[in-house]
Amino acid sequence: MAKGQTTVSDFAVAPRRSRPMEQSATPPASESKPAELLTEPRNANQSQDAAPAGPEGGRSVNGLIAPTEEARRERATTRSLQREESRIRLRDLKRARDRESKHYVNCPLDYDTKMRLQKAAIENDVKMTVIMKAAIDQFLKDNGY
Repeated sequence: MAKGQTTVSDFAVAPRRSRPMEQSATPPASESKPAELLTEPRNANQSQDAAPAGPEGGRSVNGLIAPTEEARRERATTRSLQREESRIRLRDLKRARDRESKHYVNCPLDYDTKMRLQKAAIENDVKMTVIMKAAIDQFLKDNGY
């Protein structure tokens, strides 16, 4: 088909299924699952009154949607409280980690020393800060501190 010549009528569209307004309280066993799983998208013109009702009056598809507004609100509140607790725990863990390594010392190095330190770090696959910490620690131990 050419791009400019394609129309809506060129595509096959299945007809919409119509659902009876009155459904029996208990459908036959062979149709219980498909009847619960079938939901049709609604146009703005269709009324909400034709929506199938769940056990407590609200819409429910295999229990995925809470049956009442109160249950949905309670579940949303529970989830938000859990998220808040997780966020606070993560923040506290980050603070504890930062507290351990919060004492910084700036050390200006000449170019040659910096290049030697960088070369040692690359060859030994360690960070320059690890080498500097070890060197400072060794110096302090050797001098009795």
